[in-house]
Amino acid sequence: MNKILLLDVMGTLVTEPYMEVLPKFFGMSLKEIFARRDLNCWPAFERNEISEEDYFEDSFKDIDPSLDGQKLKQMMYDYYQIIDGIEPLLIELRDQSVPMYALSNYPTWYEMIEEKLQLSRYLQWKFVSCQTGVRKPDLRSYTGPAETLGVSTQDCVFVDDRKVNCEAARKTGMTAIEFSNAEELRNKLIELKVLRV
Repeated sequence: MNKILLLDVMGTLVTEPYMEVLPKFFGMSLKEIFARRDLNCWPAFERNEISEEDYFEDSFKDIDPSLDGQKLKQMMYDYYQIIDGIEPLLIELRDQSVPMYALSNYPTWYEMIEEKLQLSRYLQWKFVSCQTGVRKPDLRSYTGPAETLGVSTQDCVFVDDRKVNCEAARKTGMTAIEFSNAEELRNKLIELKVLRV
């Protein structure tokens, strides 16, 4: 059986817009934004516990009470790009019938990524936190997908750009690769015999 590839999306497959978009949008540094922002809102939004409207209203009320949320969303949409070298690798994996699933902390905005980049050509959007209600590095983020797919965690290879998420995956028995760039990821997947050459 092919190993199942569970892929983080933001910062692994797709450029992460927050660090660049927010300072441009609000005209202040990230430090200033985070000091005045309700940091609990984003995780709640990612777990689909609050609506987009509530997220905009509650998260940024001390920064901009009249926030134009749709304009912020558009700026994020414009920023989404597949990370250099990732698309050829996804094509290679797809052509070798490697099963691939998104295992991502993200709100319903993943639909914007799909609309723009059409990642469903390569993977299934099956384990996004807004669907599962669980965020990495909660161990259920890893055991849940394995159970859903009817496999052992040992049958899964997880890829993420955050060390803490990789460490948590390993605790469940998954092989985890900390992403840095597409070339290193490809080499690691060959080493693990997920990808054939």
